[in-house]
Amino acid sequence: MKVKFKYAIRTYSGTIDEMVYGSYRDDKLCIGREYVYPRLTANNEALGSVGSNLATLWANASAEYKADLKEYGLRNGSQNIPKTQLPPTNYALWIKLMYAWKEDTPSVDLATLTVEDFELAGDTAATVKNAIDSGYLDPVSVYDDLTEMY
Repeated sequence: MKVKFKYAIRTYSGTIDEMVYGSYRDDKLCIGREYVYPRLTANNEALGSVGSNLATLWANASAEYKADLKEYGLRNGSQNIPKTQLPPTNYALWIKLMYAWKEDTPSVDLATLTVEDFELAGDTAATVKNAIDSGYLDPVSVYDDLTEMY
């Protein structure tokens, strides 16, 4: 439904009092609808188990590997990301790397992957340099120094 506010408020985006408001047409139109809690599906549960397992793997990564990903993020942010966008964090780059590795290696199940399995089978993603060479991360001009192991 079309919404009109008091006190010269033209539009609003967000949720208040079990209503969701959206701002459209360059802040000239506001549409409201009742908030409905989304139903949980098997896909939600699968995505959640992958996310929690990747967080566990990230927690077990070496500090040097995380520092290399952070350094890569700075270089990637200055070379490949537009100035109008924030560069991804090292954790976001880790998630991107793991999903790209899974696409390249279909036998990998990210929901059940263990640290030992990743260390044995993940040689193409075990260092940031290998991940860039394998095409899992966007190339940057200098990356030969990013060789710390997972």
